[in-house]
Amino acid sequence: MNQLLNQICPNVVAYFPELIHALCDTLLMVVISGLFAVLIGLPIGVVLVVTRPGHLLEQKAVNLIVGKFINVFRSIPFIILLAFIMPLTRAIVGTSIGLKGAIVPLVVGTAPFVARQVESALLNVDPGVIEAAKSMGSTPFEIIYRVLLREGLGGIIYGLTITTVSLIGFSAIAGNVGGGGLGDFAIRYGYQYYKGDIMVVTVIIIIILVSIVQSVGEALERKFSH
Repeated sequence: MNQLLNQICPNVVAYFPELIHALCDTLLMVVISGLFAVLIGLPIGVVLVVTRPGHLLEQKAVNLIVGKFINVFRSIPFIILLAFIMPLTRAIVGTSIGLKGAIVPLVVGTAPFVARQVESALLNVDPGVIEAAKSMGSTPFEIIYRVLLREGLGGIIYGLTITTVSLIGFSAIAGNVGGGGLGDFAIRYGYQYYKGDIMVVTVIIIIILVSIVQSVGEALERKFSH
């Protein structure tokens, strides 16, 4: 078996410890930045919904400002965002390279997408359910927690699945600027030294990661959808 692997992908075998380290870095980047992106993006998405005209906490000015703010960050290509917020990244984590340096731009780049995905999911909640909760005397915050978030949970999970898939791609891009992970591994050991087997195996691993995330997300979405 080892002999066969050495014949098919000798460079992958030679750099296997580095590959495992890069995979662990990618998983850490995705998990940590994903958690922070949800913590930031989820409440922003809720605000975008409940402050809309005619909704629970109508505030046109707040809705407009938050919406424009989100659109600005969504419109910036991630590779440009990485360079643009380097001073902020250094101020927060002390460096703009490596695993720590990749977390901040990944969060900043992903949180707006989370917010819009949450907004889309919550807007699909049946208005009749909200009106029924109002008629029973529920407060706006009770409706947000007991109705909006619970009824929209399936859609939120599906949106977060799409965001996580995008986050895996962003983490690979971060490797271009020394962010570590599979992207950095593929560029450093594969592309720069013309080692095609490293490039192919890295792509296969990323495809497997995306497939796992998509499958788990779809299963959870079916479970929590009504």
